[in-house]
Amino acid sequence: MIGRVEQLEKIDALKKSKQAEFIAVTGRRRVGKTYLIDNGFAGQIVFQISGIQDANTRAQIDNFDRILKQKTRSKKIKSKDWGEAFFNLRIYLEKLPPANHKHVIFIDELPWMATSKSGCLQQLANLWNDFLSKQSKFILVICGSASSWIVNNITNDKGGLHNRLTEIINVQAFTFKEVASYFKSKNIKLTNLEIAKIYMAFGGIPFYLSAVKKGDNATSAIDRICFSQLGKLRTEYDNLYKALFFNASIHEKITAALSASQKGMLRNDILKKCKLEKNGSTARAFEELIQCGFINTINQFGKKKRDEVYRLNDEFTNFYHKFMKPQGMTVSSVWKEITQTQSYKTWMGYTFEYIVHKHIDLIKSKLGIIGVYAEISTHYYNMGKSDAMQIDLLLDRKDNTISYCEIKFTENAYTLDKKNYEILKEKLQYFKDSNDLKKYIQCVYISNNKVKETAYSNEIIDVNIVLNDLFE
Repeated sequence: MIGRVEQLEKIDALKKSKQAEFIAVTGRRRVGKTYLIDNGFAGQIVFQISGIQDANTRAQIDNFDRILKQKTRSKKIKSKDWGEAFFNLRIYLEKLPPANHKHVIFIDELPWMATSKSGCLQQLANLWNDFLSKQSKFILVICGSASSWIVNNITNDKGGLHNRLTEIINVQAFTFKEVASYFKSKNIKLTNLEIAKIYMAFGGIPFYLSAVKKGDNATSAIDRICFSQLGKLRTEYDNLYKALFFNASIHEKITAALSASQKGMLRNDILKKCKLEKNGSTARAFEELIQCGFINTINQFGKKKRDEVYRLNDEFTNFYHKFMKPQGMTVSSVWKEITQTQSYKTWMGYTFEYIVHKHIDLIKSKLGIIGVYAEISTHYYNMGKSDAMQIDLLLDRKDNTISYCEIKFTENAYTLDKKNYEILKEKLQYFKDSNDLKKYIQCVYISNNKVKETAYSNEIIDVNIVLNDLFE
């Protein structure tokens, strides 16, 4: 299995536990949660079911009964409600023969099963409280792409499931290094630059990456997968948010607004642009998008938490709004043309910046401060001129240093000429003076290509971190 080291370590510990375990597995849709559980608990799953999207309670129970019939080889099972369905499951579990390992019950896409007023969640709580929790041989695993649903209905439940979870396993998208390992395992030979270009469109989502074929380069892969009539991701966005959220139109409006902003937006500005009211529904949408990993927040240097900036954190959503949606039903081969435009180059620049933020631990490692606490922020300001300035990334460190990071993605090696040297020097000085800083300011350039050494670069750049460093 590629990556998932921390998650597999947790699973291994749970399998050796001397008590019953109740686990929630969370993570973005298509990120590989089911694959992790199927492989992490291979040979130990005694009952496994997945909820059916948009199905009513009767259809969900009938599906539950069908799987239980296969397990018990009985044709008599016909549950009238969830209470009877879970009671029949209990009877089956009680008759399992002794084993030298734990028995795992895996309920996937639980939010689709446990709809409002269905009674599913209450009966699941009853099964856990009255039976499973008292048998050390059982592990109950629940899973759902709507991480916010897990938090609201399981973690923060005020009823029978309150404080019952014994472990939460979160599955994150692959890093650059893990994507490279994944392609290597499929004998797909791509340079780090080509992998980065694919990552900018798909992110580190295994399901999306699985569509890349041997012999592809970034251009051909993206064109076939996203723009051809039968492309694997041609219609992916249509169901992405609807499968996760009730009233998904609010969530889609928020992410669409953020996709049009390179520097991120304040919450009030998002509401204004989307013409949304400041109420419980919108507050819940923001929280759900954060919990599911579609957006995130970042502090503005020197400002209070209420001034934090919201940014789109999902590469595919951004790619869809920037390129797929405007193209409509255009036939394939359009992507090659798009890559020649200035819009494409601009998109690569700010997308690379967002991806760098996801690899902060590697940045800290390259700076030799992996054990030093650092507050992560950005800074947007106007130096009294018509052009506003933005600092891409700031690491305010506890060793009396601030790492001031400029992030560049260019087709060729970047050369810091006299003009840009003067601009950077002025930005550094203004940042230090306007914030009355006494700390040492370390100038870091993070770029896909190594910055060419010149008298200007040698004078002002302290550290140059390149794309290949982010694959280590």
